[in-house]
Amino acid sequence: MSDEHPPPVRQTPSGRRTGVNLDETSKKIIELLQADGRRSYAALGKAVGLSEAAVRQRVQRLLEAGVMQIVAVTDPLSLGFPRQAMIGVKCEGDLTAVADALAAIDEIDYVVITAGSFDLLAELVCENDDHLLELLGRIRAVPTVTSTESFVYLKLRKQIYSWGTR
Repeated sequence: MSDEHPPPVRQTPSGRRTGVNLDETSKKIIELLQADGRRSYAALGKAVGLSEAAVRQRVQRLLEAGVMQIVAVTDPLSLGFPRQAMIGVKCEGDLTAVADALAAIDEIDYVVITAGSFDLLAELVCENDDHLLELLGRIRAVPTVTSTESFVYLKLRKQIYSWGTR
């Protein structure tokens, strides 16, 4: 991949992004940042054989293309959110509209349209059980939601973001 052009984005005929064609250098940069998101551009450049400026440009293009995000992953418990849950949602009609409505709720950090017993899954973080109950009411009030099932997290055993690239 040239450092002058953004990574090409693959799209379906409807225009939905399906992925980005990445060269081995971009994949290596992503994997290094998955291991340590605070790694400097100079250190990344040394590891992949590019200048600091070239790495900075690549990282910026990857961010702009939506290939990756660089964020601080926090522990909800230590930030005052001791209750986390995954909510299975069944609905009728337009799943995308329901997913968008759920994604607009601040306390919901993850929404996915699924195949299987539920149409959608939504992960949320709450201050307490009353907060969870209030959020369940808001989810159930979304038009075409027919039912929900709550899976309250008791103990987190594994959460990683370093699955690499393909």
